[in-house]
Amino acid sequence: MYSAAFMFEPGTYDDRFHALDALIEEAARTTPGYLGSELWLSPDAVLRNATYFWETEESLRAFSAHPKHLEAKRQYTQWYKGFHIVISQVLRSYGDGKISHITPNQRAHA
Repeated sequence: MYSAAFMFEPGTYDDRFHALDALIEEAARTTPGYLGSELWLSPDAVLRNATYFWETEESLRAFSAHPKHLEAKRQYTQWYKGFHIVISQVLRSYGDGKISHITPNQRAHA
């Protein structure tokens, strides 16, 4: 499993942003290997983190090459003050079983 964490500081969103954002979300959901996403805010609510989860690196790469995603990348300065992306391979995930998450819980519960 792989994750792509897209950390960004929002700027000003317009109608074109919202339309393109909806198309990108649809492209992610319909890309084979897409597992889900989650959104987090920094404690001061200035930065946001949208993390997407993928079965394989190939599925993540397929999404990153989608034409609408590439279009948004070319125009990001219109809508974001800055961004940083972290691509990670998920090696393991676990918890007490009381919180549902996209990643599998790999620890047995007593």
